[in-house]
Amino acid sequence: MNAGPQDLEVRLPNRPGALADLGQALGSAGVSLEGGGVFTDDECAVAHYLVDDGGAAVDAVVAAGLGPAVVRDVVITRLDQETPGQLGALARLLGDAGVTVLVQYSDHAGKLVLLVSDEDTAVCRNVVDRWERG
Repeated sequence: MNAGPQDLEVRLPNRPGALADLGQALGSAGVSLEGGGVFTDDECAVAHYLVDDGGAAVDAVVAAGLGPAVVRDVVITRLDQETPGQLGALARLLGDAGVTVLVQYSDHAGKLVLLVSDEDTAVCRNVVDRWERG
């Protein structure tokens, strides 16, 4: 894993207060959330948050009896917000390279955060590097 920000994935029960429990556990551990969100289906809520200290985040989740939780490396880039179609263009390049984007969100600075499988991370980074060079 790299030393940069990581995605924290936590599967929470679909019940009132679960998000509060997660937020309080992370806050008490000094873990700041740098972007992300929570997505709920019928079974559970899945939180994806960008964190600078993945180890501390997982420890806090486990100590609070929440989870399961996992941290993974992410690929971060910036889209030209003034140009429509940027997400589609980058996503097409990733798809054409065989990369499946598992989760996509923005950080607090407006950068695009991409979570892909461990097997696709190197290819994703290469595509994003070419994208950033124009």
